[in-house]
Amino acid sequence: MSQLIPRSFTGLALALLLSIAFAGQHVPDSAEDVKPLTVGAAAPSFDAVTPEGETFEFRADALKQPAMLIFYRGGWCPFCNTHLAELRDAVPALNKAGVDVYFLSADKPELLVDSLKEKVDYELLSDASLEVGRRFGIAFRLDDETVEKYKGYGIDLEETSGFDHHQLPVPAVFLIGADGNIDFVHANPDYKERIDPAELLAAAGVSG
Repeated sequence: MSQLIPRSFTGLALALLLSIAFAGQHVPDSAEDVKPLTVGAAAPSFDAVTPEGETFEFRADALKQPAMLIFYRGGWCPFCNTHLAELRDAVPALNKAGVDVYFLSADKPELLVDSLKEKVDYELLSDASLEVGRRFGIAFRLDDETVEKYKGYGIDLEETSGFDHHQLPVPAVFLIGADGNIDFVHANPDYKERIDPAELLAAAGVSG
């Protein structure tokens, strides 16, 4: 079951709790070294944040129907914008077939909608702490040189996320069955390469 619950922590308190919870957890320094959860594994439950600042509670062990999680880097990423636009027809088809679709971004909640160049009617969720990305094994840490290079492009990851962890998710898709187990995984360390909408539909058994 997935539901919205009132936000119970201030941003500062939540950040502190997350930093404690994940202290010492290994996060690879390269996208090529991530180890995504595999097909057959039990999907983790998690909390994320909506554009309105509400906590969204995802409970993998209490799903009423399959769910698809699509992780992307943020609205500042042109490849993410292009991919979200390409999924305009696929997402409604998935919803019609009984698959809930959620997009998780490394952007902080208040940037989820406004930062996108392509305006879409999707369920957007913030995973700015990268807590969810770490649970699914797709988070990695950028080196200082890359962080500074991004700043030269006008992308300040600390500003877009609200955290100084300098982590991003490898763009990924997880299809979770109603039993809470992962039925399909697609994760590509090359952020310029994204899954084709037809392949996404086929993974869920939906005809294009």
